[in-house]
Amino acid sequence: MNSLSKHLLTGLLFAAGIYGVVNGEFIISSALFAITTYTSSIKNRKS
Repeated sequence: MNSLSKHLLTGLLFAAGIYGVVNGEFIISSALFAITTYTSSIKNRKS
């Protein structure tokens, strides 16, 4: 996963989590925030 796609995925999941909080879907938004934390901590690996 290159840097740009990782940042896009993290940003998209974060925005979806905010949208879930606004709509009252707290369980789904909590899962999205957990996935966002996981994807933001993935380091770039050289193959």
